[in-house]
Amino acid sequence: MPIPKAELHLHVEGTLEPELAFRLAERNGVALPFGSVAELRAAYRFDDLQSFLDLYYRLMDVLRTEQDFTDLAEEYLTRAAAQGVRHAEIFFDPQAHTARGVPIETVINGLGAALDRSEAVHGVSTGLILCFLRDLSAESALATLESAKPYLDRITAVGLDSAEVGNPPSKFTAVYERARELGLRAVAHAGEEGPPGYVWEALDLLGVERIDHGLRCLEDEELVARLVRDRIPLTVCPFSNVRLRCVDTLADHPLRRMLDAGLVATVNSDDPAYFGGYVGQNLTETAAALGLTEREQYTLARNSFEASFLDEPTRARYLAELDAWAAAVPV
Repeated sequence: MPIPKAELHLHVEGTLEPELAFRLAERNGVALPFGSVAELRAAYRFDDLQSFLDLYYRLMDVLRTEQDFTDLAEEYLTRAAAQGVRHAEIFFDPQAHTARGVPIETVINGLGAALDRSEAVHGVSTGLILCFLRDLSAESALATLESAKPYLDRITAVGLDSAEVGNPPSKFTAVYERARELGLRAVAHAGEEGPPGYVWEALDLLGVERIDHGLRCLEDEELVARLVRDRIPLTVCPFSNVRLRCVDTLADHPLRRMLDAGLVATVNSDDPAYFGGYVGQNLTETAAALGLTEREQYTLARNSFEASFLDEPTRARYLAELDAWAAAVPV
C-alpha cells in the first residue's frame, strides 16, 4: 500500500496526458500540430521553464467546456488516489483560459464537478487554489480575483506561477492584500529559477503560508533559518526540477539537504503529465536516488498533511492513517 500523503503543488492543466489531449481535441474540433499520441508525448521534452510553458499553454486550447475540465480533474484524481494521495490542493490558471474566451465559471464549475464527488469516489479530499500568471500584469491578476468572487466558496487560496525570472512577488503585493480581505489563504512559487530574494518577498510582502519550489533558499543561510524557525513549508517537485534543468539528476536534488537543515519539505508532482510521473513516483524514485530512509519518507508525508490547509479534525484523521501505515511498515 502506498504511503498516505497530501499533494500541495499540482497544476491541473499540467495533468493533461496526450491521450486526453487528443480526445478533447476531437471532441472540440481543435487541430493539434502532432500526428499521434506518441508524437505528442515525444514533444514533452524541455530545455527550460520557458520551453515547457510554450507547449503547456499551446495544449490548453483543447480545454473548452465544463465537461473538459471535469474530465481533466477526474483523470488526475484517479491517478492520485492510486498513488496514495488522500488530500490534494489543486492549482488552476484562470487567466490562461479567459484569454482564450473560456469564462472563469466554465473552468471553476467544470473542475468543481469532479472535486465535489472526489471524496466519495476516490477517497481524496480537495482544495482549489487560484493562481495568477506572474508574467501578466498585476491589474489582470486583480481583475481575475474580482471575477472569482462569486465562487469563493470553492476556492481555498491564491497562488502565483508561470515565468518567474523578472516577475518578482512584489509586483503582486496589492493583489494578495485584496485576497486576504476576501478571506483567502496564500501561497506563491518562488526560488525555482528566481533568486532567494523572491522567497523573502513572497514571505514579507505577499504574506504567503507556503513557498512553492523554494530550491534556491539554500543559497541564503539567513533565509533557511527563517523558514525553519517559522516552519514555512516548501512544496518541492523533484521530477520537475530535473526536467526543467534546475538540477541535473535526481541524485543531485537538494531534498536531503533540505531535510537535514530542518526545512518542512514536501514532495509533489507539479505538472506530472509533462514531467514523467505523479506524486508517488516522485517520492519513491527520489527516495531511491537520494537513499532516503522509510523514516524520512514518513517525515515528508507527515509534512504534507501538516502543511496543508485542512481543518484540524480532518488533518488529525489523515495523520492517524499515516501512523497506522507506519506501524504496519516499521520506520
